[in-house]
Amino acid sequence: MGETTTGTDWQAWQESWDRQQEWYMPDREERFRVMLDMVEALVGPAPRILDLACGTGSITDRALKRFPDAVSTGVDLDPALLAIAEGHFAGDPRVTFVTADLKDPDWAARLPYDSYDAVLTATALHWLHSEPLAALYRRLAPLVREGGVFMNADHMKDEGTPRINAAERAHRHAGMERARAAGALDWADWWALAAKDPVLAGPTARRFEIYGEHADGDTPSAEWHVRTLREAGFAEARTVWRSPSDALVLGLK
Repeated sequence: MGETTTGTDWQAWQESWDRQQEWYMPDREERFRVMLDMVEALVGPAPRILDLACGTGSITDRALKRFPDAVSTGVDLDPALLAIAEGHFAGDPRVTFVTADLKDPDWAARLPYDSYDAVLTATALHWLHSEPLAALYRRLAPLVREGGVFMNADHMKDEGTPRINAAERAHRHAGMERARAAGALDWADWWALAAKDPVLAGPTARRFEIYGEHADGDTPSAEWHVRTLREAGFAEARTVWRSPSDALVLGLK
């Protein structure tokens, strides 16, 4: 991992990030598939996409493979993950990256387009608490064109089912421990590798100055997300995919 004869192997870093995320979410690809199914169903096969809190560009990567005529804007604040994304997509005119803090009320002024067919995000906004997340939804609504979609796949527990939640968590964590014993990297392991890479060490240090170890919000329910999207100005909103612990909610303008 890291330096090759032609420089940093950005694809290897992106794939490593995907494997680390899959350790936590074995059904990660399924939520991406449903997300892109709904993009195609509602806005067609050549969407203008805003990849929100894009990280290494996992959504953009899958979207462009499925929709070669799509264009994507990735926005994030994490300098290390953005470095991987920018390196991986270097030279692709379909992709633009923007550094912005989604808690900044004026972050959207940095975007290259005034509106998007699809605003997509996955496992990223749970670091926001409910009030700033609701404010973000209100700012997102004008960015989505009429007939366009917003989708968020993230941790959305049903607090009304504590025994089910506990059993699912125990089962999932048992599988994670087996994978860990077989060599899977967790969050801390992955960032420790990034900190040792000669190219990513600086961006990784800046990343931890910005975020600390890990920031977690209050992970409201899918029903909260649906209600808040409607209040933000989406004509329709509902859950379109669900696992025992996560959900994909869709808002349609």
